[in-house]
Amino acid sequence: MKVLVVGGGGREHAICQKLSESKKLTKLYCAPGNAGISEIAEIVPIGATDIEGIVNFSKENKIDLVVVSPDDPLVMGMVDALNKEGIRAFGPDKNAAIIEGSKVFSKELMKKYNIPTAKYEVFDNPQNALEYLKGAPYPAVIKAEGLALGKGVIIAKDYNEAQGAIKSIMVDKVFGASGNRVVIEEFLEGTEISVLAFTDGKTIIPMKSAQDHKRALDNDEGLNTGGMGAFSPSPIYTKEMEKECMEKIFIPTMEAMNKENRTFRGVLYFGLISTKDGVKVIEYNCRFGDPETQAVLPLFSGDLLEVFEAIIDGRLSEVKFSFKDEKSVCIVMASGGYPQKYETGYEIFGLDEAKSLGVSIYHAGTKHKDGKIVTSGGRVLGVCAQDKDFKRAIEKAYEGVKKISFTNCHFRTDIGKKYI
Repeated sequence: MKVLVVGGGGREHAICQKLSESKKLTKLYCAPGNAGISEIAEIVPIGATDIEGIVNFSKENKIDLVVVSPDDPLVMGMVDALNKEGIRAFGPDKNAAIIEGSKVFSKELMKKYNIPTAKYEVFDNPQNALEYLKGAPYPAVIKAEGLALGKGVIIAKDYNEAQGAIKSIMVDKVFGASGNRVVIEEFLEGTEISVLAFTDGKTIIPMKSAQDHKRALDNDEGLNTGGMGAFSPSPIYTKEMEKECMEKIFIPTMEAMNKENRTFRGVLYFGLISTKDGVKVIEYNCRFGDPETQAVLPLFSGDLLEVFEAIIDGRLSEVKFSFKDEKSVCIVMASGGYPQKYETGYEIFGLDEAKSLGVSIYHAGTKHKDGKIVTSGGRVLGVCAQDKDFKRAIEKAYEGVKKISFTNCHFRTDIGKKYI
């Protein structure tokens, strides 16, 4: 089978790596890819949101399956455009991808079908939002309605911070049209957990749980990022909690989407929080999470290509796969200044030395330049390790990180440590 993966980050590198292990694969392409992905797939210089470009390339090269990985092209309807041309595509159609594309839609879905989540209000006028925030309990969670690269959530400690958040999202439009509306939620106390699940609309099979580290600095300080590291599984995600989530969240969400005529086929990401009142949903994503994927997929044992095909055909229940009984850790190495202003184009040293230690290195923001691998984004690399022992997995990953260097390199030194 000839397969094209759409996207160019660490998540796509992890997906490409697993797909490359499939016996059914004959040729792997990735658009736009990165320097690391180029070692296992042919790079196609087409942007991840260039729907026409992806469709034309797929037709001309007789691609058997397109894996649409990032949120933007899914929400824009890339899967629909490919299917219209008779090209098989993995990922939800536009109708179902709205579960991530609109936070208002997802909150209203949870309310309608009694799926546990935080109390919320929706505003399309900044003055009305500010008026509400004058009497709201703090901290308050303020979210841009649409996609915002994982950064559209601001937790305001007081009214002063809330004013700044509303100005930033709704007036200055730092997230563009995604900030036309905001969702203001009650702040939930507890531990956050990510669960990615395969679903074809009839069957839903969760992968290993994970925990992300969103803040830029150690001890969960600094600005919100797309994720500075992750580990899997979450120590607090017990069999009892999984049963609770299956009964009250996973199956009800799949069935709710079916009832709304928005059957979801693909990977559904559940951003959860364990509170004193039980597990609640913070958010949904319509695809593999990043960097959780880099921590979870190395534990996957099976043929990922077969799973993707089964989901498209509605026969997920027939496919056999499992997850290794190991701990997995992913540490993100970022450009100094991320998630704000940062410089790129710096040569990366020590990749081979790190690999020789047995760690996996997933490239996120890298490219080839003059025969060298250089930085090209905010999050540059994900250094990952697995072991039966959690502490040892963390140590192995950091041993790999120590071998790698580039100008202004920044990473957290406490990924996973508070959960040992």
